[in-house]
Amino acid sequence: MEINIDQIIYWEWGFIKLNATLVYSWAVMVVLVSISWFVSRDLTEGTGISRKQALIESLVVVIQKQIEETTQEKTDRYLPFIGTLFLFILVSNLISVIPGVYPPTASLSTTAALAISVFVAVPIFGIGSRGVKSYFENYVKPTPLMLPFNIIGELSRTLALAVRLFGNIMSGSLIVAILLGLSPLFFPVVMQAFGLLIGVIQAYVFAILALVYIASASRIHNSEEADSTEIINPQNR
Repeated sequence: MEINIDQIIYWEWGFIKLNATLVYSWAVMVVLVSISWFVSRDLTEGTGISRKQALIESLVVVIQKQIEETTQEKTDRYLPFIGTLFLFILVSNLISVIPGVYPPTASLSTTAALAISVFVAVPIFGIGSRGVKSYFENYVKPTPLMLPFNIIGELSRTLALAVRLFGNIMSGSLIVAILLGLSPLFFPVVMQAFGLLIGVIQAYVFAILALVYIASASRIHNSEEADSTEIINPQNR
């Protein structure tokens, strides 16, 4: 097991390199797109649905339920981004069970890209919910002196997202490889199963944290609206 799968080069031409991270990241995307096309090409309504449609609807319902329980809001705004993020990380983590296949999430470049996508999504969702002025005013509350600390907080949680996912996936794969060399029969099987469980948990944790960061702006917006409504209509108390 390579400690850094970015160093596994399959093809190189000048400064252009095709490493394991790119290969397996694109492989995961191809798998997800292919499955999405396959299960959505003949969708039907009513009770007479196919097993594949029932399976994919169950998965969507589970994701929607988690989003609704976390945000206490409608899931339409968050489902496409959070659902895609969760499924990509989940499949990326689970393909490590295939011999000779490296999980792209074992590369810091992949986890950093995922964390940066969340970092960009937070202001996009926040501005869409609150407006540009209201969103950026939150960085200087309760005093403009908080601006650098709020910016540092945004950057640090992005770094934490990337490092947490990378560290757990890379270390799990590395431990399995070490145990495979020491005891090639029993321990690797147990650790592989444990690694799959960790992969599922890490995909869930990453998606939930991203959802919390993104939904926080909307929740603040809703609480401000509720407070203003109570002030305007005190008789509703």
